[in-house]
Amino acid sequence: MQDFQDPDHPALRVLESDETLHAIAPAVNADVVVTDRRIAVMSGKRVALNISYEGLRRVQFDIERQRPATLVLVPDEATAEPQVLAIPVGGYAVVSQALAVVGTKLHELG
Repeated sequence: MQDFQDPDHPALRVLESDETLHAIAPAVNADVVVTDRRIAVMSGKRVALNISYEGLRRVQFDIERQRPATLVLVPDEATAEPQVLAIPVGGYAVVSQALAVVGTKLHELG
């Protein structure tokens, strides 16, 4: 899906050695990391969210005219903070690919 050129990208530190990375999608102040096991949000070097697909309650992606899109990730666990991310128009393609992976994983969970 995506060519990951930077082996030192901070988002890669959430991965386990046998985990497959599908996308690093850019948000305005963060990156959304999508793997075969989880979705994570990295804000600089800080991990804002790191959950398995089983722990993901809802995903919402809204596109409006003349504004960045909004991606909302809501965990099942009430103590985990939902993430509301602004997605620039240049990030739509990567986010769309990432959301296709997330949607497929959620569907497989039933």
